Amino acid sequence: MRLEDRSLGFVINFLLGVAWAAVLIGAVSSFLSFYQNSFLFALVSALIGAIPGMIGVLFLEYLIMSKEKCEELKKQTKLLQQLVAQKEKDS
Repeated sequence: MRLEDRSLGFVINFLLGVAWAAVLIGAVSSFLSFYQNSFLFALVSALIGAIPGMIGVLFLEYLIMSKEKCEELKKQTKLLQQLVAQKEKDS
């Protein structure tokens, strides 16, 4: 689990799993629907069927990344404030 907030991390990881399942289901069902006609058409259809799930995966990964960035910036701000306080104390 990458997020420190356990409840938010659980929800996001669950939704990420759902998005990957949507990718798999969309690709497989589209492929199986059209493989009788043409194999190339079935591959293209599978790629198109996977797009909605991939958009969900990208959105959730972006959400995780921005949350991690915010947490890291908070840590850096705290360290910088400690450095400034230590410098003022030394001066």
